[in-house]
Formats: sequence, structure tokens, C-alpha cells
Amino acid sequence: MSEQQNRNNRELKLVQEELSDQELVRLEKWKKLQEKGIEVFPHRAEITHSVYEVVRDFSGLSREELEAKVYRVKVPGRIMTIRKMGRATFFHIANCRSRLQVYLRQDVVGPENYELFDLFDIGDVILVDGRLFRTKTDELTVLAEKFSLLAKSFHPLPEKWHGLQDVELRYRKRYLDLIMNPETSETFRIRSQVIGLIRKFFDERGFMEVETPMMQVIPGGALARPFKTFHNALGIDLYLRIAPELYLKRLVVGGLEKVYEINRNFRNEGVDSQHNPEFTMLEFYQAYIDYHQLMDLTEELFLYLVREIHGKEECPYGEHIISFKRPWKRLRFIDAVKEFSGLAPSRFDDPKGLIEFAGTLTPDKKPTTYAKALDVIFDKLVKDRIVQPTFIINPPREISPLAKADPSNRDEACRFELVIAGMEIANAFSELTDPFEQRQRFEEQAAMRKTGDEESHLVDLDYVEALEYGLPPTGGEGIGIDRLTMILANRQSIREVILFPLLKPR
Repeated sequence: MSEQQNRNNRELKLVQEELSDQELVRLEKWKKLQEKGIEVFPHRAEITHSVYEVVRDFSGLSREELEAKVYRVKVPGRIMTIRKMGRATFFHIANCRSRLQVYLRQDVVGPENYELFDLFDIGDVILVDGRLFRTKTDELTVLAEKFSLLAKSFHPLPEKWHGLQDVELRYRKRYLDLIMNPETSETFRIRSQVIGLIRKFFDERGFMEVETPMMQVIPGGALARPFKTFHNALGIDLYLRIAPELYLKRLVVGGLEKVYEINRNFRNEGVDSQHNPEFTMLEFYQAYIDYHQLMDLTEELFLYLVREIHGKEECPYGEHIISFKRPWKRLRFIDAVKEFSGLAPSRFDDPKGLIEFAGTLTPDKKPTTYAKALDVIFDKLVKDRIVQPTFIINPPREISPLAKADPSNRDEACRFELVIAGMEIANAFSELTDPFEQRQRFEEQAAMRKTGDEESHLVDLDYVEALEYGLPPTGGEGIGIDRLTMILANRQSIREVILFPLLKPR
């Protein structure tokens, strides 16, 4: 055995210390391919179509049409099934979108090449060169005239109805999930389509796409716990951003009146079906509008997305049909809490008692104020009961430190949360533009931090100074792309729409 073969054997054992019988057989086949001078891992492949393109472009042709004209293809794919019948073999190749049958005949490829196929396994990636026809069962098929190996699979694929029922395996080894489950790749095509359509929507309306720092000296723009790191050269602590908001508003101060960013944010918080520590947001800001106009723009955006993706104004989500037909319901925060929480109206006249009750809902992080207690009750008892798109407007000002106060009620904020299917999908407000009030709000947040509230805002004096140069009336909004994709792709967990969600190491 050559030194290269010895090295490859050792490396394979590093991946999996004890090889199964099937893996040992595959390893022997690989050695035989090398002995025959077959290039197992070639540098490139000359192709004419993908599996998906063959199925898309030729499925509509009848048997007679395929026979009347020779349609030749060079198509790569992963072997998914093999059915050998003496001197003929049927097998299927696939990419993550489609599957295509191949017919291999000894009298076409020759005895030596036909025997060579015995060294191929399910999971191998190959290139098939041949012409298209339909079998007696009318299945579109490639009659192979040539074939070659593009990549050897040393491990058997999981059994479809056993190995892939392990949800954690699907997330840890997403590549296997994509190989075995076409619906997974469809989910991520929808995600890609969502992001592309969002860009098109805002570009056509004169917005500029920008990039802001992902490492920040002072994390701001949201009430959340950040990840902390250290920069050796500068000798300073840095934080992964929890939101790009304060930087984007600095740009509006600078005269960029319509800006947006599709950004990655990081929050050092829990993991569940709606939360991942690393997630994707759309944030956009427009000068001279308020949160009422943002609601109109949001309806327009979401209706555009669902029409483009589903071809209608609604989509299924679990057992529900979500309708995006305008206009959407707009409900004051306090009215939503009183209507859906199930609490007696008298409970809201007892602030101390309500704070104590809210503390039983979040024993690890008890609220200390009436406004935060209301926010906890909304999150734990109300949000899940809202299915159709609903704007929850005018929450307490105290939990909205970057929003203008409502002129008719200074205790409420000019802000909304968009709730769909029990999830907060968007958060928006008329931006606070008064630098003196913003400094006071920051100082109030700093006082809360001293009481142990780690999610309160830090004082960002540089941002306050930017406001002192003049931020015009501005509406700003953040939309969770992961959760939005969950709804548009009908997936019940955020891990289903993130290719590589964070998991605890084994």
C-alpha cells in the first residue's frame, strides 16, 4: 500500500475511530479504484445540466418527442438508489432539489465499464453522460453511455425513515439533512428568496444598503445581554452587536435619509424554538416619517413577499392560514394585555401585586417595575394568542428608551411590535430625536443596571453627541428574517431556517 493510501486510511479513522463493515467495504472499493488508475477526486467536471435542470426542462416532453430528437446531457448527481438486474442497472442520482433515473446497460458502456460500476456505492457523486428517454413506466431517464466518479462517499447515508428522524442529527450534520430531505433545501431557497426580495423592495424605493460595525465599544440599540470579547492590540473590551440601530441613525444624522442593513446580531440569551444567539435582522430607517407610516410600509413589504413566494395573499403556518391582506389589526399594548392575559381587570389597579405576579412567570429574571411587569405578562400570556398579523402599538415608554413618547400620553411610546403566529416579527418606532431626553433615558437605564438589570442600555455619549447635530423626524424598524422565514416556509422552529444553528458540543 502506498504512503498516500496509508495516510488517507489514518485520516479516515480520525473522523470515526471504529469503521463499520460497510465503511470497510467502501474503503476497499476506493483502493481498487485507485489500483485501476481511476481518478477518485477529480479537479473539475464538464457538465451541461444539473439534475434539477434536466427534470425542469425535459419533464414536459413525451416519449415520442424524446425519441424524435436526441437530447444529450452530462449531469452530475449523488447516487441515491441502485437496482441491479443482471446486465442492466437502474439507479437514481439527485441534487438537493430533484432526483433523476439512470439506466446503465452492459452492451452500451461495455463489460469492463459495467463491472467498474460495482465499485460505486449509494452516496457517491458521479457524472453521467447520455441521452434522455422514457421507460415503459414513463419515467424520464438517462441512458448512460459514459460515467465517471466525482467523489467517493466513505460512509453510508442514513436510512431515510430512521437516521433522519433524529432532529439533532439533522442540525449537527446539515449536509446529510440536505442530501436526504429535499424540503430542507426548499426552506433555504425560500430564505434566500426572502432576502433577495427585501433588497429589491428597498432598492426600488431609494434606500441605500449599508454596513455597520459588528464589534462595538458600547452595545446598544436593544435591551439584551451582549457577548463580550477583548481586542489585544487596542487593549479594550469589545462587544458583538446586539443591534445596528445607533449606527444607522448616525447615518441619518449625516444625511443618508433612507438606509437599510441586513445584519447579523448576537445576544447572549437562551435558546429555544424562537431564539438563536446568532440571528439575522433587517433594520431600516427613513427620515421624515413616523411609526404610523412604518406600519403602512410594513404591510406593503410583507404582502409583496407573500405574493412573490406563494402567489397569493396568504400562506399556511402549522394549523393556521395566515392572511396578509391589508389592513392589519392595530391594538394598543395595554388593551392587548387586558384582553388576552386572562387576568381580572382589578389586577391592573394593583401595581405591586402585578409585579409580584409577573415575577412568578420569570423567576430567574423578576421585573422590578410596573411597565416591565406588563411586558413580561404580554410575552408570557398574550403573544401566543395572537395569530393573524397584528400591530401592538404604544407600549410603555419605560421599555422603549429609544422611542419618542406619545404626545397624548407621555407614559406610552410611539412604537409598535408586529406579532404573527404568536411571534414578535418586527419592532419599530418614531425615533427619539431630542438629545437631552435621550441622555436622560440613558441615565435612567444606567440606574437600572446598578440594580442588576443587565439588559438595560449603556450610556452612549457619542450617540447623544450625534443627536446634538440634529436627527430629523425618523421612523426606524427591525424585522427578524429568521422568524419571517419560519412563517413563509411553514417551519415551527428557528433551527429549521438557520443552516447551522448553535448547538451544545457533544
